[in-house]
Parts: sequence; C-alpha cells; structure tokens
Amino acid sequence: MKKIEIIMAGLTVMALGGCIQVKAPEKPIEINLNVKIQQEVVVKLEKDAQDLINNNPELFPQ
Repeated sequence: MKKIEIIMAGLTVMALGGCIQVKAPEKPIEINLNVKIQQEVVVKLEKDAQDLINNNPELFPQ
C-alpha cells in the first residue's frame, strides 16, 4: 500500500512539473517610496549668550 502512495505522489509531481513555470517579468519591477526626512535643530541659549547676541546685533544679523 505504501508503494502505491509513493508511486502516485511521484506521478502527480511529474504531471504538475510541466505546469509550473518560473519566468522573469518583461517590465522591470518599480517600487515607489515617498520618504520624508525632517531634521530639526533646537538651540537653547543661556542668559549670557542671549545678552551677547542682543548687545552685538552686527555679529548676529537676523
């Protein structure tokens, strides 16, 4: 009984072997990615640095 199952499984694999095809696509695969990169720089000034900026506006134009 086990031999018959093995033979049937082998015949099934052989029969389906011609039906399965692996082929590269004709057009290239296109992957669209929308990536947003946002960078923030936060500068915290101490009181004396803020005073330096306020007292010397020609050095730090706005």
